[in-house]
Amino acid sequence: MTGPGPALGPSRQSTPYPPPACSGAATGPAAPGAQRSLSGSSTALCRRARGRAGRRSTGNPAGAGGGRSEAGRAGSDRAVRGRPQCLPAELPAGRLRAQQSRAGALVRLSLPLFSPAALSMAGAPLGDLLSFRAFRAACPAGYEYGYGYGGGLPGLREREFPRLRGITYLDHAGSALFPESLLKAFTDDLRNNVYGNPHSQNISSKLTHDTIEHVRYRILQHFHTTPEDYTVIFTSGCTTALKLVAEAFPWIPGGTKQPSSRFCYLTDSHTSVVGIRGITGSMNVSSVPIKPKEILLSEKNRLSAEEQNCTTPHLFSYPAQSNFSGTKYPLSWIQDIKSGKLCPIKIPGKWFVLLDAASYVSSSPLDLEVHQADFIPISFYKIFGFPTGLGALLVNNRIAPLLRKTYFGGGTAAAYLAGEDFYFPRKSIAERFEDGTVSFLDIIALKHGFDVLEKLTGGMEKIKQHTFALAHYTYNVLSTLKYANGAPVVRIYSDTDFSNPDVQGPIINFNILDENGEVIGFSQVDKMASLYNIHVRTGCFCNTGACQMHLGISNEDIQRNLQAGHVCGDDIDLVDGRPTGSVRISFGYMSSFEDAQTFLKFIIAIRLSKSDAEIPFQSSVTTLTTESVPDDRPSFNSADKLSPISHISDTELRNNSSVTMTTGSRQPPQAEAESIRAAVSETAIPTYRRGGKPITVTNIYLYPIKSCSAFEVTEWPVGNQGLLYDRNWMVVNQNGVCITQKQEPRLCLINPSIDLKKKIMVIQAEGMDPISVSLEENTGKETVISESKVCSHRVKTYDCGERIAVWFSMILARPCRLIRQSSDMSHQKNTKGLASATNISLSLVNEAQYLLINVASILQLKEHISARLEEPLEMEELIRRFRANIVISAPESFEEEEWAEISIGALRFQVVGPCSRCQIICIDQQSGERNKEFMQSLSVARGRKTNFGIYLMNQPLHSSLPDMLSVGSQVLPVLKENMEIQPPTSSEEKCSG
Repeated sequence: MTGPGPALGPSRQSTPYPPPACSGAATGPAAPGAQRSLSGSSTALCRRARGRAGRRSTGNPAGAGGGRSEAGRAGSDRAVRGRPQCLPAELPAGRLRAQQSRAGALVRLSLPLFSPAALSMAGAPLGDLLSFRAFRAACPAGYEYGYGYGGGLPGLREREFPRLRGITYLDHAGSALFPESLLKAFTDDLRNNVYGNPHSQNISSKLTHDTIEHVRYRILQHFHTTPEDYTVIFTSGCTTALKLVAEAFPWIPGGTKQPSSRFCYLTDSHTSVVGIRGITGSMNVSSVPIKPKEILLSEKNRLSAEEQNCTTPHLFSYPAQSNFSGTKYPLSWIQDIKSGKLCPIKIPGKWFVLLDAASYVSSSPLDLEVHQADFIPISFYKIFGFPTGLGALLVNNRIAPLLRKTYFGGGTAAAYLAGEDFYFPRKSIAERFEDGTVSFLDIIALKHGFDVLEKLTGGMEKIKQHTFALAHYTYNVLSTLKYANGAPVVRIYSDTDFSNPDVQGPIINFNILDENGEVIGFSQVDKMASLYNIHVRTGCFCNTGACQMHLGISNEDIQRNLQAGHVCGDDIDLVDGRPTGSVRISFGYMSSFEDAQTFLKFIIAIRLSKSDAEIPFQSSVTTLTTESVPDDRPSFNSADKLSPISHISDTELRNNSSVTMTTGSRQPPQAEAESIRAAVSETAIPTYRRGGKPITVTNIYLYPIKSCSAFEVTEWPVGNQGLLYDRNWMVVNQNGVCITQKQEPRLCLINPSIDLKKKIMVIQAEGMDPISVSLEENTGKETVISESKVCSHRVKTYDCGERIAVWFSMILARPCRLIRQSSDMSHQKNTKGLASATNISLSLVNEAQYLLINVASILQLKEHISARLEEPLEMEELIRRFRANIVISAPESFEEEEWAEISIGALRFQVVGPCSRCQIICIDQQSGERNKEFMQSLSVARGRKTNFGIYLMNQPLHSSLPDMLSVGSQVLPVLKENMEIQPPTSSEEKCSG
């Protein structure tokens, strides 16, 4: 590490609803009603020590209302967030006492606190901070890491999750990962038994029916309840279960003599919960959002005895665990609300509780014998990873008779008449609400899921301890990281200090900050994480309410962001410099210390390794003398660069010239079309700023096969999709999904070249015999046109045959095929912003027809990257990493970002926007080796973004002659926003090619 080392000290943490006394200060925008809190290492250590000391003195680790331990169950259920007295800041470190299982993997920790002596947070070397010793010292007292089964966690990972080698998976809140033994047990079951439709009466059907009933019982057993108290209704997922509640709940609409029902929900709820208000609204039932802090103050809404006697049913929904922050809301609320002790709003009637447990039950035990919610929706893939598309609604039998149902499907009727309005439902609640045949094979898989999970881990309480130990440690290290100027590296969005697993789940939500406290967009962080093979989740996580609360996003901001083009799930991470979302990591039962360590090393590497000592260069136009360019500029006199003019046939010109009708191509998405800037006046003179040097084309590249090696030429025809044959083919896996260098870097070692005279594409690779593909489309009757996707956009393609598929499968050592874009079934779209209304079509590119980069910009970036590398960087290598179609030599670095359009010879191009780079620039295009330094350097150099190069769309000229793009041609730009421009001198006009 160069320059001053990172300062280490406790961070400041937000507390949106009443925190313990002496809580830490906020790291991010506090939610409404947040209390001012204290800062300083002694305060943070005091807070952590209090939580542990309190739990040891009572013998009950469940210090708050959510969840419970096996010991002290009743006390845990009644407990609320306490306010213990402060202990001295400097506490003895205590002695580490570890008990290891026979396999040496189970570690039981009794160190009482996360103290300076234990971890040396203040000023600790990063190596010590990230050691396993530091992790063990940070574990909460009495909590276990690992499970001690068959070689411990390393053995479990190696046997059950070999596919995770080299991968750090930190999106367990999104989906758990299934173990190998689950699939084996399930497939063995299917091979050894015949399972028929459970609605039939034959032997195989009876076996299916009985197995399903056994699984229902197993589910109830898992949640510590019985069929006498709860019924399991299988659904396609948690969302469907929520929709079922909305449709079946006995709402009383407004406008009747009886008081109307209310649907209340916590604002920190999943979209699928909030969406219930769409159904209630159609029934004239009001929906009322409730903020978390308002529930804590809702005792003032307590109803009188007379009001509680009102029978109007109301429904309150809240998550057992926030899928945004991991906050565990008190399960004691269930009984408090049902008894009238807490009232979301003051209105006569009877309250029922919908507990969204999907996130909670993935890593924590839920006891329905104690916490008797009325409705509990779950998704099983959150627990087991398999099967997907299967969930359940657990219904309290006391409310089940009140539920209403209008539609009836197969298997739900005891009797009905087709000719008359007569229907009598089945007696069983489950059969009454499970329309049609349930997904019986997936349900059978659940049995094996429960068995395997119990065998591997010992149960949900152990999973809870294991995952919290990892989250607790990761949170504390993240909170400690600071820049040399004392600024925090991350802003954590949390309601707790991660000291108690009964109020905090294994989820950490945060944004990375720069040295000035500005947020680095989540999309940028996601790109960087992918370089390290770290899988995280970004955005708002289908929880807009929590996102607004923690990030300080107002309702008006949401609407403005939508107008700016940002929608849920896209990669627009900053609008006017303010974040639209965040980054979330989450741990699962198979997560390891190495996962946490790798993630923390990643954060340190991208923010603290060298960035403190570096000064980013400006992204605005910087003058660079042209005298320095020729030394490093690649020559374009190489013999392998082709000039194909004499080899173009009339047919090829008709099929690919820009003057012909657009066929067989996908279109730029609407958002891209709208982003194209309005063209300047037809009479504007495209030229430079006064005194500018000539700009010329130095290199032309096309990429016949998407993500394979470049084919360099000196002159090439332009078709209606861009350069002729550019990205007309792509490699797909056995499922028809496009393979790129992100998944398969060896693609860059495959070298396609186009021979227009012979009308073939020759494909070469080291160790393989060359193979050729005809340039003429296979339009025979036997050709099968299929749909593929490129960046979520549909394209029509056809397969290039078995011979080619075998060749690609051999070199890539995986089943794959080569497909080509079809010219059939064209789809045209009018693209706004061009000089005239034009139907723009794309080949298999991601964003636009052309990508342009500037040699001057590359030179400046080369200087920046070379300073961070041990070996000198060749200019040719760097150019190839950026995989541009057009390389130009402009006198000023990054001046291309100021252009609205350009002309090259007879061709006119509209600038669509900047190219935001992905991890492919980290791949050496000659060897296929990765180097993370390139993305990191670009991010630092460009001021936290990874833009490099500009996208172009062609404005075709209506001419009978073919359009050609040539090396040496002069480039004439028009500046953005009608900036003042000057005509070229006569000498510059002579350079036009």
